[in-house]
Amino acid sequence: MINRVVLMGRITHDLELKQTSSGISFLTFSVAVDRNYQKQGEERQADFITCVAWRQTAEFIGRYFGKGRMIAIDGQLRSRTYDDKNGTKHYVTEVYVDSASFTGEKAADSGQSGNAANNAAGGSNAQDAAPAEQNGIDDLSDFEDILSDDRVPF
Repeated sequence: MINRVVLMGRITHDLELKQTSSGISFLTFSVAVDRNYQKQGEERQADFITCVAWRQTAEFIGRYFGKGRMIAIDGQLRSRTYDDKNGTKHYVTEVYVDSASFTGEKAADSGQSGNAANNAAGGSNAQDAAPAEQNGIDDLSDFEDILSDDRVPF
């Protein structure tokens, strides 16, 4: 049987990383995903999907994403029930996130989320985000051509 969910949308509210009583990190958030179909003259509709991430995945999302940021998610659909304090039974369907990814969206501002995304991509500070020609990357004179596969290290 297959239970896979793949979503790409925008996070709808500020994220708050929490911990269970045993110290396990978790994050509950919702993602707004636009519907493909839009009726003529009507506003585009979106579905708001509740997602739950645990441990390192929760910490990753909490560190590098925020409200309004586009996120790609891969996970599993799970449903559960609970009774509230009035005894009313509630049915909940959530996506349990296995992995989260950046979407290639450029940060709208150069604030913390932009620097966090740069750090996640291997950069260390705002200077690393300078154009390639300023860093001398387009100068290939320091590199040598490999003419045979004998010297390839893998």
